[in-house]
Amino acid sequence: MRSGTAVQVWGDHAKGNTDGERFMIAGGCLCGAVRYELRGASTSVTYCHCSMCRRWHGHLGAYAAVDRADFVLTEQRCLKWYVSSPTVRRGFCAECGSSLFFDQADLPKIAFCVGTLDEPTNLQSKAHIFVASKGDYYAVADDGLLRFDDSP
Repeated sequence: MRSGTAVQVWGDHAKGNTDGERFMIAGGCLCGAVRYELRGASTSVTYCHCSMCRRWHGHLGAYAAVDRADFVLTEQRCLKWYVSSPTVRRGFCAECGSSLFFDQADLPKIAFCVGTLDEPTNLQSKAHIFVASKGDYYAVADDGLLRFDDSP
């Protein structure tokens, strides 16, 4: 699947579905050496301001998540994992360096970096987390989203 395409299949993407129409969406790294598909509904976007995400992304992290059964790697030749804590690993492309995934072992979903999705994403934003540990070089805009000083 090429960047910018969405194929109608099954797995409502991001929004509730009332007419039975379902979507599959794809994403991947900058160079294409890691590609994935979401074949089910994803959560809305959460912006993480913690120091680990800021270091991982070079700024805040923007994530959504999908049930593990609805997450499929379609190309993984350069996928590498960095273990950032005893229960969390972060996936990235070893070729181009793109940050891709946040995988916490004890959760039923796997998170993906929403900037790696092909458009249109149809995602909505919902919250800022770890606002109390945000970088001192920026302000969090008053955008009407939920805010949590740490994780809810």
